[in-house]
Amino acid sequence: MAANCVLAVDLGGTKLAAALVDRQGKVLCRESVSVDGSSALAPVHQLVQLAKEWAAEKKNNHPILAAGVAVPGLVRRDGTVWAPNLPGWKKMALARKLRLALRVPVVVESDRNAAVLGEVWRGAARGKSDVIVLMLGTGIGAGILSGGRLVRGAHELSGCAGWLVVADEHGPEGLRVGQLESLAAGPAIARTAKQEIAQGRGGLLEELPPEKINAYEVAEAARRGDVVSIEVYLEAGRLLGYGVANLVSLFDPELVLIGGGLARASDLFLDALKKNMKEHAQPISGRQVRVLPSHLGGDAILLGVARLAWGVSSNALRS
Repeated sequence: MAANCVLAVDLGGTKLAAALVDRQGKVLCRESVSVDGSSALAPVHQLVQLAKEWAAEKKNNHPILAAGVAVPGLVRRDGTVWAPNLPGWKKMALARKLRLALRVPVVVESDRNAAVLGEVWRGAARGKSDVIVLMLGTGIGAGILSGGRLVRGAHELSGCAGWLVVADEHGPEGLRVGQLESLAAGPAIARTAKQEIAQGRGGLLEELPPEKINAYEVAEAARRGDVVSIEVYLEAGRLLGYGVANLVSLFDPELVLIGGGLARASDLFLDALKKNMKEHAQPISGRQVRVLPSHLGGDAILLGVARLAWGVSSNALRS
């Protein structure tokens, strides 16, 4: 008899990752494609088409019982989504549209909340009730579990860590995306490196066309010993340390996990982050909290929404 599974989807601004996940958290198959941003409904159609193709192929012979989708934005309590990186997604009725198209229970959650749920289910945070997952990539967000419950806020906006204030200056980019994000997220790292090149301190990065310089190229240059690239990441680590210090002082977590795309470069900034966190956090909390890179990577988000999908599947069976 075929084992049941759920469909887990991580819908980002540029990439759609999907997987079938069993009840034990095992990923049975996966696929990743570029997001079709040609219209507001195009990403929804992509997701539905992928699910229907898998069902038609009887992918691994696993019936899909429910679906969970993580989105890069705000999920309102009525199931509508605001996602600024997806054109036209100011109030997208995603959960309703997917339920009608797939004819299975559907749950939608923010990617930051999904990440912490995934870490608690199958990652480094198993068995813990006070955890923060700091997602670092194009943006900065935090999934926060306190006393075993997700911290959501009155408007489902808790965890917008990119808006933490960590310096005196507050330029126009900070007003647009938040100060910490404007200074330490992936685009900020690339922007700072380009400024260094313009000032004649480019080092190895001068070998690259400006349009090719991103946070990952800066990381590669740093690992090759480029002094400027190393300094860029150390400065990002210092500022992230201030942000984590604020989170630690507010929530007193057992564990802070660094996730998102920039976690792959954590060897370049984690020591600076920890040092500045300990210097500025509430002393007792700062000494006892552990700060580690996530080992689940992008799977943390997929596993988080898979766990939620198993929950709505069970509720549907009982009703």
